[in-house]
Amino acid sequence: MSARVLIAGGGVAALEAAIALHEMAGELVEVDMYAPREDFIYRPFAVAEPYGASRAMRYDLAELAERCGATYHRGSIGSVDGEAKRAHTHDGVEIAYDYVIVACGTRLLASVSGAVIFWGVPDDGRVQGLIRDLREGKLHRVAFTMPGGGTWALPIYELALLAEAELSKQGVEDASLVVVTPEDSPLHLFGRAVSERMAALLAERGIEVVTGVTPIRFEEDERCLSVSPRASIEADAVLSLPRMEGRRIGGVPYDLAGFIPIDDHGRVRGMQHTYAAGDATNFPVKQGGVSTQQADVAAEAIAAELGCDIEAKSLDPVLRGVLWTGAKPLYLSGYLSGGHGETSSVSDEAPWEGGAEDKLVGRYLTPFFAGLAARS
Repeated sequence: MSARVLIAGGGVAALEAAIALHEMAGELVEVDMYAPREDFIYRPFAVAEPYGASRAMRYDLAELAERCGATYHRGSIGSVDGEAKRAHTHDGVEIAYDYVIVACGTRLLASVSGAVIFWGVPDDGRVQGLIRDLREGKLHRVAFTMPGGGTWALPIYELALLAEAELSKQGVEDASLVVVTPEDSPLHLFGRAVSERMAALLAERGIEVVTGVTPIRFEEDERCLSVSPRASIEADAVLSLPRMEGRRIGGVPYDLAGFIPIDDHGRVRGMQHTYAAGDATNFPVKQGGVSTQQADVAAEAIAAELGCDIEAKSLDPVLRGVLWTGAKPLYLSGYLSGGHGETSSVSDEAPWEGGAEDKLVGRYLTPFFAGLAARS
């Protein structure tokens, strides 16, 4: 009899886990995916949408789940009983399972008061309006920023670099851009080589960088962004990444920020037959590629318990990213230890399978989406 694996969520980690379970355990598992949305948005492309260079792709989640070897159910998991191996949706539906993988993602919240928030969704009118005003010369100084905490920093640098490329293309010379970040240095999570290359690129493109400060609020009338510990930074407009907060499911432990504590195999601490992967976990780096690696180790642990010829390896995450610059993309990588890059590298050519069109680097999802693109 097949073991029933319940996946709570329908994002990157959920899809990767479904494919990994199908590949590793085959008919030994039956995978059910519960998610409140009927669509999946491929968000990495959203940074280029305000500039007309790309569009965030939207897929039918039921079709994706079927292709991943899972059965999709529209519903949101409200609680999990680890001892009874039962879950309940918010609508009161009870679901029996043998294993559960919590991959419900995070809640995205407004971060900097007064700023335009980049939500990473298609047709975001406020973001498009800000870029249009910058292009038309209505804004002379724009700040790109992000809150402190576990936000993934790469998009804010892409938004700034793409803005500079757009201004150069339009011949706008009286506008200035500044990146304001809590990081000690640009993209420091990747490691020194990436951070130094990023700083040099920003300098070459004339983009100012202010590091080590946390944005607080944007005062439009006074044309300033308040930050801590400094006083303020001049700006006509501010574009910020959102703040992340964990989604809570009853019966699952959380830290103070709402994130799920896991071990190196993705097991939820203090629970049996319960795993978690992706941004919902307490791993400090919130990035799609890392989410896929967490999903893979959770799938390996489950497959190994089911008797498959699989080695259940500990998570040893590698941070990979494709940086869109408005010119040739850069490929970034760094080995993570405790959430910080130990070594890193920058390349003009992809050192892994895929290319600039594959901004999400995952063991199974990268070829999966490449196959969907080939068929479309």
